[in-house]
Amino acid sequence: MDIVKIVFSPVGGTQRTADILAEGLGGNKRDIDLTDADADFAAVSVKEEETAIIAVPSYGGRVPELASKRLSQIKGNNARCVIVCVYGNRAYEDTLAELKDIAENDGFKVIASVSAVAEHSIIHQYAAGRPDDKDKAELGEFAAKISEKLKNGSTGISQAISGNRPYKKQGAVTMVPKTNKKCDNCGLCADKCPARAIKHGKNGETDDKKCIECMRCIEICPKSARSVNKAMVSLAAMAIKKACSERKNNELFL
Repeated sequence: MDIVKIVFSPVGGTQRTADILAEGLGGNKRDIDLTDADADFAAVSVKEEETAIIAVPSYGGRVPELASKRLSQIKGNNARCVIVCVYGNRAYEDTLAELKDIAENDGFKVIASVSAVAEHSIIHQYAAGRPDDKDKAELGEFAAKISEKLKNGSTGISQAISGNRPYKKQGAVTMVPKTNKKCDNCGLCADKCPARAIKHGKNGETDDKKCIECMRCIEICPKSARSVNKAMVSLAAMAIKKACSERKNNELFL
């Protein structure tokens, strides 16, 4: 079995989830990185005999707009695929429904859907350390069930997946990372920004209109020179505390 991992994972949680599922499915693997701002996604074509894992984080209950635009350029060619949304233990709302629509419009045959929890990319106390050992075991079980379905040649999903159409409105960007005095203008954040929102030089000045709040620049900065407003993070943490107070389970829709 040949597996194509098509992943949008700025800070790594979604990538780890996709990797666990792919490992459970076995076979040869290749990667399509949807965070690569230089890639020509219109040239990406998945072979019909390949199986795709399409994985994105949930941003406010939606597929990240940038991921949606890039994914929509890829040719599915009737290949079977597993769609995956990863969220920070609050809710994924319309993400899976939207991702399924995008995949099918690309020409993929969606045969399974997974929602999985990973550490919140902004408020790290929620789902801290996830995917953990329990998650890995559960995702491994999901992969075994998906593998069996692939072997049987089945297509489609018999279970209704969560989500609404029309989708909820995309949220506004409110927490744009800024630099502090530790910045030495190394340019790593500018090079790795999925949205090309950070300028080289000028202490990593960020274009608020381009920033998607993915937090990659904070995650990768070797000097810990980037951060978001702590007061705003605290307010956001309080606002979703109730929703995040209990451990959410991963879900498989076959």
